[in-house]
Amino acid sequence: MDFKEITNQSRQAVTEILEKANLKAGAIFVIGCSSSEILGDQIGTATNLDSAGAVYDGIIPVLEKKGIFAAAQCCEHLNRALVVERETMEKYGFEQVNAIPQPNHAGGAFATICYQRFKDPVLVENIMAKADAGIDIGGTMIGMHMHGVVVPMRISLRKIGEAPIICARHRPKYVGGQRAIYDESLF
Repeated sequence: MDFKEITNQSRQAVTEILEKANLKAGAIFVIGCSSSEILGDQIGTATNLDSAGAVYDGIIPVLEKKGIFAAAQCCEHLNRALVVERETMEKYGFEQVNAIPQPNHAGGAFATICYQRFKDPVLVENIMAKADAGIDIGGTMIGMHMHGVVVPMRISLRKIGEAPIICARHRPKYVGGQRAIYDESLF
């Protein structure tokens, strides 16, 4: 597996998503990542810190440069809790829980890498459906962390490594019905 290519694909994907989603500094971007799927294996069967690190190297610097908060989803064994920076938790009023993600037991490789590399990582049980956009690498099911109205996004990439990706962003709900006039910049 070419981990530099995984980093490049991850950087390209997040850059395209941010351009299309028009996120502002302070927004939350959720990342679900199966390191197994990246390698072409079934989710949860071939945890790999190198592929997770390559994704981190592609995504997190782009988010940091734009002032967008990352939320790294853990696996189902930690009930898809999220690794965030303490600053994110405090700004949004999330509640910290006590667990440390592990690559082969509970948490997954990507959450483990984020917990190791973030400046001041904490684990939160949920982010109260506050994510403004996100990427699901390998079928990790990030939807529960997104706002109520989610729009799927197509970007030029369909996969990172061997893992299929699904990209999404939030948009405000349409209200008012037939007579309403909508702000097209929010579409």
